[in-house]
Amino acid sequence: MNKQDENSSDVLTPVPTLSHHHHMRIRWKEFFNNENDSLAKDVTLEQKSVIVGHIGLMLLSYGTGAWRVRSSMNTMARALGITCSADIGLVSLSYTCIDHDGKSFSQSLSLPTTGVNTTKLAKMEQFVSEFKADGGNWTISKIHNRLDKISSMKAQYSPVQVALASGLACGGFIFLLGGGIFEVICAFLGAMCGQFVRRKMADHKITILANIAIAVTVACCVYVAAFLIIRAIYPISLRRLDGYIGAMLFVIPGFPFITAGLDMSKLDMRSGLERLTYAIMIIVVATAVGWGVALGLNLHPQDFLPLGLSPWLMTLLRLLASFCGVFGFSIMFNSQPRMAAVAGIIGAFANTLRLSLTDWTLVPPAVAAFVGALLAGLLASVIRKKVGYPRIALTVPSIVIMVPGLYMYRAMFNLGLTSINEGALWGVKAIMIVLALPLGLITARIIADKDWRHAG
Repeated sequence: MNKQDENSSDVLTPVPTLSHHHHMRIRWKEFFNNENDSLAKDVTLEQKSVIVGHIGLMLLSYGTGAWRVRSSMNTMARALGITCSADIGLVSLSYTCIDHDGKSFSQSLSLPTTGVNTTKLAKMEQFVSEFKADGGNWTISKIHNRLDKISSMKAQYSPVQVALASGLACGGFIFLLGGGIFEVICAFLGAMCGQFVRRKMADHKITILANIAIAVTVACCVYVAAFLIIRAIYPISLRRLDGYIGAMLFVIPGFPFITAGLDMSKLDMRSGLERLTYAIMIIVVATAVGWGVALGLNLHPQDFLPLGLSPWLMTLLRLLASFCGVFGFSIMFNSQPRMAAVAGIIGAFANTLRLSLTDWTLVPPAVAAFVGALLAGLLASVIRKKVGYPRIALTVPSIVIMVPGLYMYRAMFNLGLTSINEGALWGVKAIMIVLALPLGLITARIIADKDWRHAG
């Protein structure tokens, strides 16, 4: 933004640009002209509002839900002596700030895309907490220098490291679904290659649908290629080819799925429905592409061959596989290694409990998912007080491993073959579990978080 003329310093107009990008970059600092050394609580309503909007948009871009975005915007507004009302979606927010004289200032802001970055999310929560503790006595330059430092943080991991994390996550995932060592190896390789391609396309700003379709295709084809190479060396059953499903599970949109439920529970319907629609879109595209690849390669998903492990050994291996799966997904969400390890420990116990209830009791899968998510939420509430990480950075990765990707794929596969009854059966099973997961986290929040417990 720049000044319209020398006598109208508060009026800002867009700077012409030759960029081909659909979304123009917001030049936040140019809202403040030469007042960067002023205390934030002493500047104009417009400038205070821009600070609040900047905070909200950054938090939204890092994947957190509407409740947390609104809470942080309100915290900043109170410290600045104004009132804020916000309407928040998946990639956009509209808000109005009002001062004590009754003046108001409104803005509508949007993001070009959505994503998850738990490290930056933790930094933003720390920023808001520190600003509140200091009573808003920060200068404009200090605020925007801190925000610039957070927004300019580079990704913690290279494409190769993220690809390895994806392979680790999907390798653990396929074991938990019932796969053996050969399925784990092939799923690791397939997911690793698929995620590497996905990350490279994301770096080049390729649109989300093309990104998902190509990544899933690569993952499935690499799985099959790796399987055929192993089979040429060592005779293994063709039934193990069915593990290709595990190679594509790195695209599961865990964050929008879970935050959709959390937002709707707080009556943030716009955000919740947009996030749910986004998640469903990714699932439909990924499963449809997987179905197409399966038809092209003549693959037909079946139950995995029994592993023949004792209950004690199975439990130990499930703890390990769950930790690996959650740790891998956390790294994909750009969590710091320690944060990812904490989430992995929570997920290991919560997911193993869920699977044990499903396999060795009469508890239905959806109820077991609820119990697992409840345990994850309660553990995260206790642990976050000691380590200071955002709750959502611990809970969502720990239950992404519980999202029934296999059920979703089988529903799409059977519906694609017009096996309506079979497809509907798998679809209903998936829906019940997907509903149970956020309900478990919501229950944990109601029990452990007094702010969440109350409306208003």
